[in-house]
Amino acid sequence: MNIGDKAPEILGKDENGKEIRLSDFQGRKLILYFYPKDNTSGCTAEACSLRDHHQELQQAGYEVVGVSKDSAASHVKFKEKYELPFPLIADIDHTLLEAMGAWGEKSMYGKKTMGTIRTTFIINESGIIEQIFAGKQVKTKEHAEQILGK
Repeated sequence: MNIGDKAPEILGKDENGKEIRLSDFQGRKLILYFYPKDNTSGCTAEACSLRDHHQELQQAGYEVVGVSKDSAASHVKFKEKYELPFPLIADIDHTLLEAMGAWGEKSMYGKKTMGTIRTTFIINESGIIEQIFAGKQVKTKEHAEQILGK
């Protein structure tokens, strides 16, 4: 997916099994962020940045949805542990990850594997991708401020 593309209508199911659709956010901007794994340092820092600035993001017209390949049960624990106020999609089969281009080859300790590429899509009120932060562009500890342009 690229800037100017329309995001998919069906995003997936959240930690409670509720289907999340793009149209659920019509008239609001959506921060759709993809992260590798619940309860890891970078992913926790990113989620907590979005949590800590959630009210400010909402006042600026944004809603937040996180996505990883973790199970719904893992998401429930992650949300409870860090009091995350936004839904987390359990994309176990990588459907949305692959559709959005957030699944690909990664290198860790010199070994190549397939996995989630940390990516955030800023989607406008009409469902069009306006901005993309990918890989090392994502500053996990200041991600909310990065989105708000601070």
